[in-house]
Amino acid sequence: MRRIPDIAAVLLAASSAAIAQQPDPLATRAGLEVGAQVAHYEYLEPDIAKLSGNRLGVVGTGTLTGDSGIFGKIDLRESYGRLDYQGSGSKTGVPDLILEARALVGLDWVGASVSLSPYLGLGYRYLFDDLRGNSSTGAAGYRRYSNYLYAPVGFTTRFRLGDGWVLAPALEADVFLLGKQISKLSDTGIAGLIDATNTQHSGRGHRVALMMEKDRWVFGAWTHYWHIQASDTQCVTAPASGVCQKGVEPENYTRESGVELRYRF
Repeated sequence: MRRIPDIAAVLLAASSAAIAQQPDPLATRAGLEVGAQVAHYEYLEPDIAKLSGNRLGVVGTGTLTGDSGIFGKIDLRESYGRLDYQGSGSKTGVPDLILEARALVGLDWVGASVSLSPYLGLGYRYLFDDLRGNSSTGAAGYRRYSNYLYAPVGFTTRFRLGDGWVLAPALEADVFLLGKQISKLSDTGIAGLIDATNTQHSGRGHRVALMMEKDRWVFGAWTHYWHIQASDTQCVTAPASGVCQKGVEPENYTRESGVELRYRF
């Protein structure tokens, strides 16, 4: 006659243990996240050129956490668009690719209804666009490769909303460390022009996100911004010509805003 109460007690204990093992929704969650994003992108060199348009991307994050609240993350992103160019004429359907990789470490401070998770790390951003061919005015384009090394410093705050929902705004400053701009000027076919690699030493960026989290799903809106100062100058004409015509990567601004949906494994 005592078997039913005994079984009930065992089930209650197992249920309590399972509940205790559920991750706190206010803490950084360990595991893998994958997702997709859509965004609008604008790159501007004031009074020189502009690239703009929509793009699609995929994102992935792997996270490790510890009992002390310390966490580590690897963020990966790939984004692609076919953009519109305006400058020395106009051109449509310009292929544009962004790849990003970031390694972050941070610490969770978790309260009853709110948490704070500051972090810092190292990031790499690669951009490629292909302007080969002629614009509407006949000006010849070329391939460009941008490489940024930067240090992200930021925080995520999580607010408990009830019924398992969490509001998670994030703010980040991106400290620019170094940039390398490779311009394949030989693509233009203009006699005497050679490929150039310019170094960028000064710039800044930031990121803002407003995400909603529940169970295995994360979705919300975000924006990225970069302002990079003009580079050093390099010769862009062949030494055989006897003339060193100087070339510089101009000051530029990048603004990108989008929405994102992720699934947690």
